[in-house]
Amino acid sequence: MAVSIVVPVRNEAENVAPLIAEIAAALDGGWVYEIIYVNDGSTDATAERLAAAMQQRGNLRQIRHATSSGQSAAVRSGVRAARGAIVATLDGDGQNDPVFLPDLISAIENGGDRVGLAAGQRIGRKDTGFKKIQSRIANGVRNAILRDGTRDTGCGLKAFRREVFLALPYFDGLHRFLPALVRREGYEIAYVEVIDRPRRSGVSNYGFFDRLWIGIMDLAGVWWLIRRKKSTPVATEVTS
Repeated sequence: MAVSIVVPVRNEAENVAPLIAEIAAALDGGWVYEIIYVNDGSTDATAERLAAAMQQRGNLRQIRHATSSGQSAAVRSGVRAARGAIVATLDGDGQNDPVFLPDLISAIENGGDRVGLAAGQRIGRKDTGFKKIQSRIANGVRNAILRDGTRDTGCGLKAFRREVFLALPYFDGLHRFLPALVRREGYEIAYVEVIDRPRRSGVSNYGFFDRLWIGIMDLAGVWWLIRRKKSTPVATEVTS
């Protein structure tokens, strides 16, 4: 597989079929790809809808968590299961438009070894006014402390090389800090403007800072990781 599309979901039964169709429409004819849905402990009909869709699409896979473990864990499970060298992610609620996936994937391919992450940057946000203010404050505080140069880390539309992601230190909340952690490894970030749209149905399962104090601790932890980073030594094997 050249590209793996990872979609973390929890209780998104009504959004499964329409989003899969949109992903296929965006990528068919452009890349060899697979779609990996990570069912994060759903208690609705998400598993059944995915099983039905898998009967129609041979490139669709479902990874299931026995209990809900959060978005970062779901993304990680999907990336670990991925067969593609390039992985792209998007949220499963329909707010992230798959039409932008080709731009993100191309940004990784065209960036060569220097670009480790292509990050979607939302315009025309469709969230509530309170959530927009919450995200703006969180993004401002994060950028002031981490100086990651990214105005919107909450967008689920991202693409990266699989080995880059798996080399990052894992912790719950990792998905919120990918630009800072990818920069920590010496890579550049490519930015792609994407248009936000309303959720089709259901309610939000994952927030930008699910709990205030956990968000603050995560921020402090990432700051510490960046400060403690040392240059990776050049290592060669001596054979004789």
